[in-house]
Amino acid sequence: MELASAPKNTLIKINLKNWQIRSEITWQIRNYFRNLGFREAETPTLRPSLIPESYLEVFKTQLLDRNRKGKKMYLAASPEASLKKLLSAGFGNCFEISRVFRNSETGSDSHQPEFTMLEWYRVNSDYIGIMDDCFKLFNHIYISLKKKSLIKSGLPDGTIQYSGKLINLKKPWLKISMSEALKKYAQIDFDNITDKDGWDLNSRFPAVKISAVSAKKGYQVSEYDSWEEIFNQIYLNEIEPHFKGETPVIIYDFPRPMAALAKLKEDDPRLAERFELYIAGLELADCYSELTDWREQQARFEEETKLRKKLTKTPVKWDREFIMALKSGLPLSSGVALGIDRTAMLFCDTKNIRDVLLFPFE
Repeated sequence: MELASAPKNTLIKINLKNWQIRSEITWQIRNYFRNLGFREAETPTLRPSLIPESYLEVFKTQLLDRNRKGKKMYLAASPEASLKKLLSAGFGNCFEISRVFRNSETGSDSHQPEFTMLEWYRVNSDYIGIMDDCFKLFNHIYISLKKKSLIKSGLPDGTIQYSGKLINLKKPWLKISMSEALKKYAQIDFDNITDKDGWDLNSRFPAVKISAVSAKKGYQVSEYDSWEEIFNQIYLNEIEPHFKGETPVIIYDFPRPMAALAKLKEDDPRLAERFELYIAGLELADCYSELTDWREQQARFEEETKLRKKLTKTPVKWDREFIMALKSGLPLSSGVALGIDRTAMLFCDTKNIRDVLLFPFE
C-alpha cells in the first residue's frame, strides 16, 4: 500500500511510514500472544497506590469526589501490580499493552514521560522461558514486516539495519551473566564488591567494598552513596556500552539490590533471576522470575520506601492489595516489560523516540 504524504502546512509532523511500521508491530504482538492462548488484560492507569521502586519518579495527582473532597492518586508507572493480582486470581497467561507514566524522563532521545509498554506473564515458567519468548516475538514481528515490505530489502534473511549496523535477529542471541560481564568488561570480580556470607542485604552489599574498587577506577563516590548507586556508575559506563553490536544481548542474574520484585537464585542469594534485553544498544525488555514470598516482598517494599526517601523521590503509598494478592498465592510465573516505542525505533531505524510517536512530548 502506498503511503500518502502529510500536508506541509500542518503544525503536526507525521512520519506515516514509521507509524505504519509501529502499528504493524502492535498488531503482530497481539497476534503472537493470542495464537499462544494468552488473555489480553486492561488494568487501571489511575491508581491509589504503587509499587515503591526507588529507581523511578512518578506522577502524583488528586481525585475529587462530588463534594470536592480530595484523594491522593498516581498515574501508573507500569501495569505490573495489577497483572500479578490477576495471576493470583487465576487469570492465567496474560499480556497488556498500556500507556504508562514516569516523571523526570525528558531531554532524552530514548525516553518520554508518557510511553507505551507491553507486559506479559507466563504461569509455570521462569526467566529462561521468557528469553525464548523474546527471541520468537522479535522474529515474528520481523517476518510480518518483511512480508509487507516495511523493512529495508536486499538484506540477508533475518537481518535488519539499525544505525548503520546489520542486526541478525535469527542467529542465537548472546547471553551473558552480570558476573561474567563485570569480569570481562570492567575487570571486577563480583566477590570483591560483595560478601557472600552476609546475613542480610546491607552486609551482603557493603558500600565500603564497592566504593574502594570504584574510587581506584577514578569514579567520584561519597560516603552517602549506596551500593546500587555506585554499581550503576560502573554498569552504565563500562558494561552497557558493549551491547551496541550486531548481535542482540541478554544480560542476566542481576545483583539483588537491582531487582526489587525478582526471585533470588537458590544457589546464591546475592543474585536475582532478572534479565534485560539489548538490541543495537537499545534497552528493550526487563524480565523477572516473579517473587512469590509475600513477607520477602513486603520487606523489599519497606527497603525501597526508605531509599526513595533518601533519594528525595516523591513519597508513594505502596500497594498493600498487591501484598494481599501474594498472600492468597501468586503462582510460579515469570513476567517481562517491553517498550513498544523503542521496539518501533529499532525496526524504523531511528535513534529518536519522537520519530515513532504522533504526539511526542517536546
